[in-house]
Amino acid sequence: MARIPSPIKIRKSGVEYISRVDRTKYLLAELTRAALRDVGKYVRRIQLDEVRKLKGLKRGKRPLRAFQFWVRKRDQDLWVGIKHNTWYGVQQELGSHNQPKRAIVKNSVMKNIAEIRKIEGQYLSAIENENKALGLIDPDDEGGKQE
Repeated sequence: MARIPSPIKIRKSGVEYISRVDRTKYLLAELTRAALRDVGKYVRRIQLDEVRKLKGLKRGKRPLRAFQFWVRKRDQDLWVGIKHNTWYGVQQELGSHNQPKRAIVKNSVMKNIAEIRKIEGQYLSAIENENKALGLIDPDDEGGKQE
């Protein structure tokens, strides 16, 4: 489990100052990552539902492996997309001479912006309560495919 930085105690003329800046930065960063993980899980589920509507893909395992999300720790951002060189890949997302344009990734995000904002809002409201925030953070979950 990730370690929360300890506060710095400074004493001046009998008054003790406790700095909680490091702890606050940690909680904000981890809450952001947790929110991005949940958004990634939601968008991936929507994408898989759309793919399963296509002919011949109702029970296939190929789309499960193709659609993924990545939460990058250093940049604190979310990438949702299709793995490189997968069977259900870029040709069907953007279209090619053999495949029509389906835009599953783009449409799944654009149609669900309101729900994505609700998910993010749950984590941002948790900032008010530190115990609730620590309960939402799962440091072992790094994102990726969920099977």
